[in-house]
Amino acid sequence: MFRIISILLYIAVFSCAPLFAQTTNDDLAPGAPGKDAQWLSAGKQGVGTSNTLESKVWFTLQGGVMTEVYYPDVTVANVQKLELIIVDNEKVETESENTIHSVKVTDSSSLSFTQINTAKSKRYRITKTYISDPQNNVVLIDVKFEPMVKGRFVLYVYYDPSLNNSGFHDTAWTEDGALLSSDSDKCSALVYSSLDKQAERFQETTNGFLGVSDGLFLLKGKKELSEGYNRAENGNVVQVARIPYRFKGEIYEQALGFESTSEHQFRLALGFGKDAREALKEARQTLFKGFKNTQSEYNSGWQTYVKTIRKVKKKYQAQCNMAAMILRAHEDKIHRGANIASLSVPWGGGSNANEANVGGYHLVWSRDLYQVATAYMALGDKAAAERALNFLFKVQQKEDGSFPQNSWLDGKPFWGSLQLDEVAFPLILAYQLGRNDKESFTMHIKPAADFIVKNGPATPQERWEEEAGYSPSTIAAEIAGLVCAAEIAKHNNDEASAEVYLLTADEWASNIEKWTATTNGKYGDGNYYLRITQKGTPNSGDKIELNNGAGSFDEREIIDAGFLELVRLGIKSPDDPLIQKSIKVIDQVIKVKTPNGEAFYRYNNDGYGEMDDGRSWNFDGNYTGKGKLWALLSGERGQYEIADCRLQIAELKTKGERPKSEVKNNQCLAKAKLRLDAMLGFANEGLMIPEQVWERRQSFRSDLRFGEGTGSATPLAWSMAQFIRLVINIREGKNLDTPTVVADRYLKLKKRKS
Repeated sequence: MFRIISILLYIAVFSCAPLFAQTTNDDLAPGAPGKDAQWLSAGKQGVGTSNTLESKVWFTLQGGVMTEVYYPDVTVANVQKLELIIVDNEKVETESENTIHSVKVTDSSSLSFTQINTAKSKRYRITKTYISDPQNNVVLIDVKFEPMVKGRFVLYVYYDPSLNNSGFHDTAWTEDGALLSSDSDKCSALVYSSLDKQAERFQETTNGFLGVSDGLFLLKGKKELSEGYNRAENGNVVQVARIPYRFKGEIYEQALGFESTSEHQFRLALGFGKDAREALKEARQTLFKGFKNTQSEYNSGWQTYVKTIRKVKKKYQAQCNMAAMILRAHEDKIHRGANIASLSVPWGGGSNANEANVGGYHLVWSRDLYQVATAYMALGDKAAAERALNFLFKVQQKEDGSFPQNSWLDGKPFWGSLQLDEVAFPLILAYQLGRNDKESFTMHIKPAADFIVKNGPATPQERWEEEAGYSPSTIAAEIAGLVCAAEIAKHNNDEASAEVYLLTADEWASNIEKWTATTNGKYGDGNYYLRITQKGTPNSGDKIELNNGAGSFDEREIIDAGFLELVRLGIKSPDDPLIQKSIKVIDQVIKVKTPNGEAFYRYNNDGYGEMDDGRSWNFDGNYTGKGKLWALLSGERGQYEIADCRLQIAELKTKGERPKSEVKNNQCLAKAKLRLDAMLGFANEGLMIPEQVWERRQSFRSDLRFGEGTGSATPLAWSMAQFIRLVINIREGKNLDTPTVVADRYLKLKKRKS
């Protein structure tokens, strides 16, 4: 039932013809196409969708407003911003610019969030709770406006559609009291609905072009929309409508707004359909069901899922729940198993978003999907991991056995390079899932393993997607992938292939130090792993040109922690002398102690991140900056410390000190727990763990705080997956994602060196 004021937003994907008569040319807005479109910051405080396949809509929250809304899949953004405009004593304010924002999770077992926006003037507060309808393509927003002082307020809704991943080429118009907009194959409609279920016209509406003739532009000039426009064609359109104020059952007609200290509550519904009529029908169905009933269904769906995952200590349970739900939310509902990296465009604004030519992070990387799948396995959700492997094999894998750098949901490559760790990780995942059947081996596993043997160990790009050569992290994945493929080959009686894979893996394992570790470097005693060597000659001093305008350096100067993959994947022991030396080097060069714990750069002199003055990495399209700390690297270090602890415990047990080993276990896991606490601290109010973390006390922007997330991809699925793996591996006292067959081949428990 329609119990309070409601506003409907409807977006269609096919027929976008007007429902009734076209407007006349006399009502056209001037200033086409308007100012450039720009996606808002990728530092989302919340991401939501229902835990059903029926509803194919995703919403994102940032800076006190709703930002990108995806439909009909996780790669298509159709909204730039939806917020309120407040005209207060002839001052025109917006939620994004004139309020202080906070976010809270409304249910620790559901993707439901509440934004609380308090006016900087302390004159009003706006509270908005977001959910989506599990049965319809509708996002519901419960809105409460609270005057904190007696005053005269007028409320407007501001809607900036960016249909089909682009800000331009949209047309917006007013028809029968509703706001509609369209692209070539997508439409939207904004309709006002009253308490008594009777649809009503907006009292004031306008359709214009961003920054030239839009409603906010008009309000700032004349404080009202009496000279608004009925239609804006082919540009970056913005729609604005006045929200009527209802007092004691009657609409308050005074154009200047209401003067009261009583709260004003209403709801917004964002619906989608194949055409405007279907969108209207779906949104009305959702509103008839009511917010409370819809919220109950929405929360129940997520609560049911959360009950199926493994439990951890109370301190970490809410974050673990959120990470699990976020991973599930990043899986497309049509292309099952396709988990994108992030529902965001890193740093958002910068280069324009006028055209649909940038995938952002809403693409599928084989590497990221492996990280997500191993997290699913740690949670006990094997079915989700199986779906991921099916997508990798049946959709993304190429005819030659390789995998693209990344792809759209249909497997079509987006960026064009090759990263051999992304070819190897599906093989490790197949082994861990027990995928030994003949079809999987013949059609997918053998072609990928043969490709690695033929093209490795040097890779066209390593895991940071920037450099070619011999990378410790890539070679670790290749070795582990080949050993896993050999085990599956044996199950299929292909001893010849198994022998080739094992001989290759053993050769590369015996040469990895020669290819990637210097003995005459500038740090420590000069002996440590490098990030990458272009020719496999780590002592040569070859110059390497780093990406993002970072400059040219001696290869021996650039280090990262990628060598820890040798330990996680079971190739090197945690007490290996070179591993130990290299850890000391990364602690010296790329570790930073933040208020939330220790964190690490990807590598020194990284250029992928905000500039020191807070400008975005892609400011003005220059794509230069300074890399920040990566939250997931603290988790990777924690997994190393779990492996080190497990080695210590095993050695104690061989001495017959079993009772003491339990005490020792708690002590030696303390370091890993500190890494887990750091990741917990890096998460924002909405429990979203970012890609990157601000690394300095100084900041020129209030939203960049030491030890907290930046405008990089947030949440990053890989970061959320790493938290899950670390918290559950600590609980189990071992790294569940270490392939047993690899560790059995290369590791032998031995007396720990002093």
